Amino acid sequence: MPQTLPSQAELDAAGLRLDIDGPIARITLAKPDRKNCQTPRMWRTLAAIGNGLPEQVWVVLLRAEGQSFSAGMDTAMLTPAGPEGEGGFTQLLAGTDEQVIAEIGEFQQGFVWLQRPDLITVAAVQGYAIGAGFQLALQCDIRVVADDVRFCMKEPALGLVPDLAGTKPLVDAVGYARALEICATARFVESAEAVSIGLATAAVPAEELADAVEVLLASITANPRAAVLATKVLLQAAGPRDLDAQRLAERTAQVGRLRELAAMLSQT
Repeated sequence: MPQTLPSQAELDAAGLRLDIDGPIARITLAKPDRKNCQTPRMWRTLAAIGNGLPEQVWVVLLRAEGQSFSAGMDTAMLTPAGPEGEGGFTQLLAGTDEQVIAEIGEFQQGFVWLQRPDLITVAAVQGYAIGAGFQLALQCDIRVVADDVRFCMKEPALGLVPDLAGTKPLVDAVGYARALEICATARFVESAEAVSIGLATAAVPAEELADAVEVLLASITANPRAAVLATKVLLQAAGPRDLDAQRLAERTAQVGRLRELAAMLSQT
């Protein structure tokens, strides 16, 4: 059962905007003056959006205002005071290891819901997508990028590890060796390479990004929701299965589709 969506005041405080139009929810990172840097308040509000989406929503667009998608974690997190109105790492580390692990687990909830099997999620990414910004984009099923995009997993260069649920989707997208090379070097991955290694499905001129994504959303929602989502479930689980297990999953899923179609035809 969906929970209550964040209020407008809560969205504003987190630097987010939410627009729901029928089956599509558009979530916008809306702190362009800060390059859409992220804080725990943003992560908790993203989680609340995921928990509160109305049942008619089955496609989510994640996008950002300004020239960059997200420059990553707010560097004020590294100061004793932390971001305004929030605690920084000093406060976080006052707890036991178990408490810190649990707190980071709450942060991760703002990311992982984008991989839910009942949603198709799309990221429109322009400019810098660094650290937490990269990991947020990685949660989405499909990434369409502007030709000025620059992905970077910056955490190792800061003496940290990526901890916002980004490591598995990165390995799933590009393979272990390439994922390790991207993280260990903390280098930038630009648009042409992102498409060639599977980080993005398409790269377009920055001024065309919004229109290209809207065409994609229209193409997805033109198809039956149940069939698209059932196909997503099949594809999500295909990796660890052998061929026989995947064939069985396909047959099993198809029974449900055929019965629904037969029921619809019987009513015409």
